[in-house]
Amino acid sequence: MGTRDGVDWQRALALDGAERAFFERNNPASRALAARAARHLLFGVPMHWMRDWSTPFALTVREACGARFSDADGHDYVDFCLGDTGAMFGHAPAPVARAIARQAARGYTAMLPSEDAVWVGEELARRFALPFWQFALSASDANRFVLRWLRAATGRSKILVFNGCYHGTVDDVFVDLVGGAPTQRDSLLGQVHDLTAHTVVVEFNDLAALEAALAGADVACVLAEPVMTNIGMVLPRPGYWAEAQRILRRHGTLLVIDETHTISSGPRGYAREHGIVADALVLGKPIGGGVPCAAYGFSAELAGRVERAKEAAPPGHSGIGTTLAANMFALAAMRANLAEVMTDAAYAAMFALAGQLAAGLRAAIARHRLPWCVSRVGARTEFQFAPAPPINGGAAAATLDAELERIIHLYLLNRGLLITPFHNMLLVCPQTRAADVERLLLAFDACLASIAAA
Repeated sequence: MGTRDGVDWQRALALDGAERAFFERNNPASRALAARAARHLLFGVPMHWMRDWSTPFALTVREACGARFSDADGHDYVDFCLGDTGAMFGHAPAPVARAIARQAARGYTAMLPSEDAVWVGEELARRFALPFWQFALSASDANRFVLRWLRAATGRSKILVFNGCYHGTVDDVFVDLVGGAPTQRDSLLGQVHDLTAHTVVVEFNDLAALEAALAGADVACVLAEPVMTNIGMVLPRPGYWAEAQRILRRHGTLLVIDETHTISSGPRGYAREHGIVADALVLGKPIGGGVPCAAYGFSAELAGRVERAKEAAPPGHSGIGTTLAANMFALAAMRANLAEVMTDAAYAAMFALAGQLAAGLRAAIARHRLPWCVSRVGARTEFQFAPAPPINGGAAAATLDAELERIIHLYLLNRGLLITPFHNMLLVCPQTRAADVERLLLAFDACLASIAAA
């Protein structure tokens, strides 16, 4: 079954042309700023992936607060992207804004610990049941550092990831299965080393493949999201993680869980809510309320192995950490976010809205007889161009249709509704209102009515 089954493609293309023309007419200030930016910013944007939206030119944000933002032309939007999880608890949450304003007058960085670091370490240990923590500026760095620590601690050079995974800009994970063979991604620019020598890749939900890949007793760790989210949502089969953990223990392989996106599952993350016992855990984007920061934690046993590896190494640079990691500014933001924003009550409100959103998306899809499905992990919801949720990364990749996604995303954007530009993910935050969800559902329904086959 193809991604465009049930879609009248000629009608969809006509809608795309009309929506692109409308965007160009309706956003003259953003157009002018994009032209200016092109003179001095590579690709015309601060980061090249900011061109990966559905728009003919970049939309320039003027202000963002809660579940809303405004652009340079004065248009207001309800944000269901929320910085692709970076602002999962809303833009500029008030407790975090107060904390960083207070810290701004007390220093940003000193290469020394702040009192906030002690509190944050204690709180992370309480929430995630891992006693020892370190900090980074991004989940990419946190994942990179964890891999280095675990290779040093185990004496094993290989890692295992799942086909279609994404763990930030860590080179080691840019290996996919192509025709059943591990293959370095062509999209990885400038990498001259053969990553397949030290990265093993198997399909998610395939226990036999996992067992076979670990049989050589040379894999330091499995790095995984408990639910795959960056290739489109892939949920674990019932019992998968329980058996996968037994396989890992049998082969002496450690488990690293990347909760950067699946922290949408609850204040203690997906792993703890579902009985997954990780040796190490990574938390990224949303933990500081949008301030650049990340954290990674170790079990007591692993922390001891890590410390022994460091003590046994010669003096000098470890290659782990950066000067600004664990700065006072970021720790103040983390403390405020953990204490006052990432609360049980906030999650309960988000789950109710995400449930409303998922049910409404399913109803609209059924109404227009499209063979699509909807998956949800806590506050995170996604619709996919397949009749049933994919079981692994390879199957999820087959559901992607960048052109069809672009048409739907631009239609919603032109009506003041932003969703994530990569596949079809939507987030709600504590400031999202039921009326915002209904507005999104009405626009989504109207979009499907414009492209669905009669």
